[in-house]
Amino acid sequence: MIMVGQRSGTVRRGIVSFVRRGGRITVAQQRNLDRYRERWVIDVPPPPVPENPAAEPPLDLGKIFGREAPLIIEIGPGMGESLVPMAAARPEANVLAFEVYTPSVGSILGKIADAGIENLRVAETDAAEGLRRLLPPESIDRLWTFFPDPWPKKKHHKRRLVSRPFADLVASRMKRHGVWRLATDWEDYAGQMREVLDDHPRFVNEFREGWAPRWVQRPMTRFEQRGIDAGRHIFDLSYRRR
Repeated sequence: MIMVGQRSGTVRRGIVSFVRRGGRITVAQQRNLDRYRERWVIDVPPPPVPENPAAEPPLDLGKIFGREAPLIIEIGPGMGESLVPMAAARPEANVLAFEVYTPSVGSILGKIADAGIENLRVAETDAAEGLRRLLPPESIDRLWTFFPDPWPKKKHHKRRLVSRPFADLVASRMKRHGVWRLATDWEDYAGQMREVLDDHPRFVNEFREGWAPRWVQRPMTRFEQRGIDAGRHIFDLSYRRR
């Protein structure tokens, strides 16, 4: 597997919405990668070199999943605590997760094996690269963005994932009437999400009051519970593409 813009030998430029944090991969995570990488991890080719920017074909999702089915994308599922049970509850859909941390990918693969499901794949790439390079226009039925890095320092707000350029990209890859669900436990980031998406011409908020009720189909994770225990409110949002 080749990491987009990293292991390919290219240099990643511009602002990215994540930092490759340190930390060792566990024996169990490495074992899962060794056992299941070829089965459930999508090989991401290196980006084209600037000198030869030929158009890349998008993923052949029908071939990858062995069928044509509605497509759900999750961005940054972490260890897969909610991703895997949510995929298991939707056997009629193809679910593709974009995750940048190799240890997390290893944990997700173990959970897929334990759940015994075949409708979930993982691409080790960041959200913008994954959407732009791997998916054709108007291919996504549902998009999940739960608890993205809040970048709490004001000087780092420009690194936040949910921005107008990213919303434009999502709109180009989402089918008409597709739904984008988001959640965060940082109030000012929630406000930024509202500002970006309420004003976007291709999205409409599904709830008149703005905030959505907590999505009961999203399992409570340890990460979300820690936010609640710390006194932070969970903000849910749901937008439909026009």
